[in-house]
Amino acid sequence: VQLQASGGGLVQAGGSLMLSCKNPRRTFSNNAVGWFRQAPGKDRQFVAAVGWRGDSTIYADSVKGRYTISRDNAKNTVLLQMSTLKPEDTAVYYCAAARTPQATSRKELYQYWGQGTQVTVSS
Repeated sequence: VQLQASGGGLVQAGGSLMLSCKNPRRTFSNNAVGWFRQAPGKDRQFVAAVGWRGDSTIYADSVKGRYTISRDNAKNTVLLQMSTLKPEDTAVYYCAAARTPQATSRKELYQYWGQGTQVTVSS
């Protein structure tokens, strides 16, 4: 299973980006889907997750109020709307599907990962 993350780019501080996660070969409508990010020299960190029905979401404290995760199971797509971006949000962002339907921040429960998309926020 290969997830495809896209939508990254270069943006000024205070700006917005929308990331997209798709799985063109297999539905993940029964799985929670999460976003993680990894900055240079740092561990991959949880950002946000959405449950299989889309009505349950969780966020890292660092992005709460600025990021919104959503999903459209009919399109097999999960979106991450990022607003009021800060330089410290700069990282490679990865989406992943969990082996559980409930939204979770536990990285070890995610088994299908995408290739990542670079987000760079300039000051």
